[in-house]
Amino acid sequence: MPEHKAEPRARTVSFLLPGSGNAPVGGFKVAYEYANGLARRGWKVRVVHPHILTMEEIEELRTDLVGRGRRWLGYQRRRITGKYRPDRWFEIGPGVELICSQTPHPSCMPASDVWVATYWYTAKWVATYPGARAYLIQHLETWSAAEADVIATWKLPLQKVVISRWLEEVAQSLGESAQYIPNGLNFRTFGLDVAPEERDPNTVAMLYHMSDWKGSSDGLAALRKVKQKVPELKAIIFGIFPPPAGLPNWVEYHHNPAQAELRGIYNRAAIFVAPSWTEGWPLPPAEALQCGSALAATDIGGHHEYARDRETALLSSPKDPDALAANIVEMVQSRELRLRLARQGHSHIQQFTWDRAVMSFESVLEDALSKRATNAGRERR
Repeated sequence: MPEHKAEPRARTVSFLLPGSGNAPVGGFKVAYEYANGLARRGWKVRVVHPHILTMEEIEELRTDLVGRGRRWLGYQRRRITGKYRPDRWFEIGPGVELICSQTPHPSCMPASDVWVATYWYTAKWVATYPGARAYLIQHLETWSAAEADVIATWKLPLQKVVISRWLEEVAQSLGESAQYIPNGLNFRTFGLDVAPEERDPNTVAMLYHMSDWKGSSDGLAALRKVKQKVPELKAIIFGIFPPPAGLPNWVEYHHNPAQAELRGIYNRAAIFVAPSWTEGWPLPPAEALQCGSALAATDIGGHHEYARDRETALLSSPKDPDALAANIVEMVQSRELRLRLARQGHSHIQQFTWDRAVMSFESVLEDALSKRATNAGRERR
């Protein structure tokens, strides 16, 4: 009788996120997209959401009995109710297991062939795990920690992936090698429903965020300046935070909109405003281009991934509401310019597919596994 050959075991990849995924976060969305894509390609995929992230928090619990009990109850409640899951805003595909862990300590982690860090502090944990290890670098996250602490994680012995050219340049300046893989976009979730020429040219949209570096205060200041020159201006603002105080009646606010509602916002907007001071590879401006909006954005590295001045967008210096307002006014008043930018931006953004990104990312994981196997072989000799 012919010898029966066992089916090869599916490789396991685990992503470590810095917390709960119940609210929309761009970096989480990228990790979830990779998880879905790798599962479709035959990987066994887990995404881990720790309830407590830092070593300092863990140390505090050793002496704070009341805090320990409160955190344990909070962890159990989140795990049982599933409130760590992104179900409201992102669809997790079959083959992806979502895990809520109390901490990222190695003793709490499942076995995995390869681990992927998704944030600077998660890289510190992943560096302590067995198996092959990778680091998906989505920003220079100095907005959340001291620069020296963030940079130290770039120097850890992890296989590094950067999502934009400017992050690749940072890695090179540190003497670190990194694979450049730009983000993909989901063309089923966001797309063109209303032709650019059929939109009200006075309707603009913008993301609101409470972090200073997102530039929302600059964006709102620019919109007020535009209103003085374009009395018919109407703004649609959305975000996961409650609306800022003092919004005028010509501003419509959508709190934490679902994906379908957000698609409708993008398709109403003739112009999308992106006022950030810094970004890794921002999703909302790209999603707006998918939906046919013209783009007025700041001239920063993250926007350069798809925003080319006077080709696919109008760019202005960050922290300059006057220049941003001037670009918005120019597009409102010039139908020809606005429609040309909207069409060219929509055409240009089509190249950023998740199929392309996932195939490239899978190659990085396979390389990390190969290097791990080679090193293990040397250690056994």
